[in-house]
Amino acid sequence: MNTWIAVLATAVGCYAVKLAGLLVPEGVLERPLVRRLAALLPVALLAALTAQQTFADAHTLTLDARAAGLGAAAVAFLLRAPFLVIVGAAVVVTAGVRALAG
Repeated sequence: MNTWIAVLATAVGCYAVKLAGLLVPEGVLERPLVRRLAALLPVALLAALTAQQTFADAHTLTLDARAAGLGAAAVAFLLRAPFLVIVGAAVVVTAGVRALAG
């Protein structure tokens, strides 16, 4: 039963956040600082999520095949490769390192 309470509480919380976003006055949204934060916040959140998924294992920091894949993706990105090539490079390098590590 606790699981359903958590699911319902999460659903209500998500709805409340969306409603709060709709109720913000338009004048607030047009401020330069708010526009800049709205543009930069998704990038920061994605970077934090990527770092957490790459370098964390439960409650410890770790350096494994995921870091090698991220490095390969970074190199492909710096070489201005298309998105699918970047993802493919990360997948191939991660799989290769895991296969070699056995």
